[in-house]
Amino acid sequence: MFDRLFGDRRPDPSVAGCFPHGKDPTEKFPVLHYGSVPKADLATWDFRVHGDVDSPLRFTWDEFRALPRKQVTTDIHCVTRWSKLDTHWEGVAIQTILELAQVRPTATHVVGHAEQGYTANVPLAVLDDDDVLLADTYEGAPLEPDHGYPLRLIVPKKYFWKGPKWIRGLEFLTHDQLGFWERYGYHNDADPWQEERFSE
Repeated sequence: MFDRLFGDRRPDPSVAGCFPHGKDPTEKFPVLHYGSVPKADLATWDFRVHGDVDSPLRFTWDEFRALPRKQVTTDIHCVTRWSKLDTHWEGVAIQTILELAQVRPTATHVVGHAEQGYTANVPLAVLDDDDVLLADTYEGAPLEPDHGYPLRLIVPKKYFWKGPKWIRGLEFLTHDQLGFWERYGYHNDADPWQEERFSE
């Protein structure tokens, strides 16, 4: 049963060093989340950018899809000890959102707000990276509902929980604010290379 979920977890010498210590590569894409899978109605869906910004934003689905597009190929790492290498995503680069919103110099952190009240927090310096993406496409196809349709945040240098599925907005703050899993004891920094799974 374990192999059916995660794929063959035997280490491959050809990819040794590509993933953090204690991780196993998987060919599959395990589905892990808290709560049920929400149903998206693209006719009423919106995405908000607010908080410590000069130009708060609100996009409909069509408006979001009309923004400049970017593709990213990256490894992803889950706190449950799997890594998936060379995943292909497409969506809107986070820098596009930062520029449109005119994030203020006083902003230091951002909280991603997703369906059902889920939140995830990262420092602005972490969010503002070339491989961070608001992704609506995975491996050339729209996201599946289990994986965040219609939109999820991808923050590859952090454990995957820092990139919320079903994301509906970004809130920029002048201080840190713990997200959903951080309030339940997950590590606030979530660096997979440091194995930062749980807070002390």
